[in-house]
Amino acid sequence: MDALEKIKATRGLKARIARGLGITTGAVAQWDRVPAERAPAVAEITGIPLHELRPDLWPPPIVQPSEAA
Repeated sequence: MDALEKIKATRGLKARIARGLGITTGAVAQWDRVPAERAPAVAEITGIPLHELRPDLWPPPIVQPSEAA
């Protein structure tokens, strides 16, 4: 399940996002993807990382292998 599907499937999450952004729940429901300008606020509201909300704009963090001691 991608981030937008999670937003649409999780009870109350669309409403929480809408309240946080000052828009209607219907507007959130119409998204094909989270708008780039709204992604940082949506990430803060939902706890979903930016790289999951918009992987086309924010790449996943690079995990460096730990050095052996």
